[in-house]
Amino acid sequence: MGNELLDALYILENEKGISREVLIDAIEAALISAYRRNFNQAQNVRIDLNLGKGTMRVFARKDVVDEVFDSRLEISVEEARAIDPNYQLEDVVEMEVTPKDFGRIAAQTAKQVVTQRVREAERGIIYAEFIDREEDIMTGIVQRQDSRFIYVSLGKIEALLPVNEQMPNEQYKPHDRIKVFITKVEKTSKGPQIFVSRSHPGLLKRLFEIEVPEIFDGTVEIKSVAREAGDRSKISVHSDNEEVDPVGSCVGQKGQRVQAIVNELKGEKIDIVKWSENPVIFVANALSPSKVLEVIVKEEEKATTVIVPDYQLSLAIGKRGQNARLAAKLTGWKIDIKSETEAREAGIYPVEEQEFLLSRDSYVNEEDTDFEEDNE
Repeated sequence: MGNELLDALYILENEKGISREVLIDAIEAALISAYRRNFNQAQNVRIDLNLGKGTMRVFARKDVVDEVFDSRLEISVEEARAIDPNYQLEDVVEMEVTPKDFGRIAAQTAKQVVTQRVREAERGIIYAEFIDREEDIMTGIVQRQDSRFIYVSLGKIEALLPVNEQMPNEQYKPHDRIKVFITKVEKTSKGPQIFVSRSHPGLLKRLFEIEVPEIFDGTVEIKSVAREAGDRSKISVHSDNEEVDPVGSCVGQKGQRVQAIVNELKGEKIDIVKWSENPVIFVANALSPSKVLEVIVKEEEKATTVIVPDYQLSLAIGKRGQNARLAAKLTGWKIDIKSETEAREAGIYPVEEQEFLLSRDSYVNEEDTDFEEDNE
């Protein structure tokens, strides 16, 4: 048994990353428990495990005392000195008490401990690996599905893709390779549980980081993402480097970069807009591809009124209000869209020059130039 156990410990240490010392400590603790359980012994014992020789011995440990109250745990000074004259009070005497049939029990116990510790260690290793990958993207292989989940293999573990995290325009078949966003890693009694998503805005963000080197190296920053998975998304981007076009970087030559992401998301439309700290410009950009005549800001309400040409109203609002809804999510501002005719009838357009300046007073900066020129 010694050689088999030694070989097993060597394999576990090298292949599973489980420390031999940890396993030996666990085996010794389990053998003590097995000794007490199988031989109805309650004394304090120590296991001497010699893997090289393949032997194990059990030693009872007794405290040297003046008066013995429990012979299983204590020994008198006289009895101790009969064993060795050098024993003193409060010393610990060890006496071998290895049962004849203990080898078989020990082998069975050691096997159980090793199996259990391997399982625990593997779970711990997997949990440690995946907890660092929360909010990250991985490629998995679809295994099977039921009414609640798609089961996606991530190599060492199967992740769960819930129904509400799936894209409505996708059909998942066994052996399909898909990219998923890790939303949550939980430690449970049955081991780590990984939850993933195909509809999370984080998936879109990570895909751009993979496809666009300027985002990966920090030259271009994704400021916000609004997504209705499988249908349409908007992202806002910004660069502190004036020589870098953040939108062009994301689109790529002939649209290759963004098209790769569209393909991965099965045709989901993606609007890439330039971010601005000026809400007038940012809201106007966010309503792309519609043309905007004016943005009136109500800062205290964090709301805007956007005036668009009559023929652009339906485009600005979008199908079922989608374009306006995504723009509001992207910017964090409430957006009320009015046609030019409606705004004129309400007397809010054109904005009086003094009123216009007051409404945008805290936002006017050099960035306004392009926006104002577009509106002339």
